[in-house]
Amino acid sequence: MDLLILDDFGLQKLDNLEREILMDIIEDRHDRHSTIIASQIPISKWSDIIGESTIADAILDRIVHSAHRIDLQGDSQRKKNKVKL
Repeated sequence: MDLLILDDFGLQKLDNLEREILMDIIEDRHDRHSTIIASQIPISKWSDIIGESTIADAILDRIVHSAHRIDLQGDSQRKKNKVKL
């Protein structure tokens, strides 16, 4: 796939299998295909979510150093567009 979107990344910590799968996915896509990662969690906390510091460092190195970051500010659009009943 030319584009992979991981939405709501980091809602819970990864277990060993999930961490290995994420590493394989990121490694396979690194410098070849685009990946969008959307998260409400600050990047500074992603290492804790990924776990296993050596693997987390490897994953984050491949993600963060070639990333184009967009930090959104303000209230959630879900709150702004909430229909009042």
